Amino acid sequence: MNRVILMGRLTADPELRQTPQGTSVTSFTIAVDRRIKTENGQQADFITCVAWRKTAEFICRYFQKGRMIAIEGQLQSRSWDTQDGKRQYATEVIVDNVSFTGEKPQTENTDGLQTENTDGFTYLPDDDTPF
Repeated sequence: MNRVILMGRLTADPELRQTPQGTSVTSFTIAVDRRIKTENGQQADFITCVAWRKTAEFICRYFQKGRMIAIEGQLQSRSWDTQDGKRQYATEVIVDNVSFTGEKPQTENTDGLQTENTDGFTYLPDDDTPF
């Protein structure tokens, strides 16, 4: 069985690309916190993920750098030879499913009362009420 479930923050904005055949693809890295903190602070693993087709389009539309994302997929390893003859290896998560984590990405308006996320929905902060 090869299933991977991860939740972490995107380290950069995902970019949608197209293969020569026109298939949508994106690759991105998420920072996943480790369970145990050390005396140096919180440790994280940086996991490379690849999404294809509609999943790639969804991720690029709704997720940005720093946003929490939950993914499910399978671990895949690959290797190739560079032009100078060296063998390179990569291990990636091929994303099958993606989910929002319940986190509301927010930007403060000039009035300081409301915040709006990138999906166009407006939320009021929990500690402020407009009346």
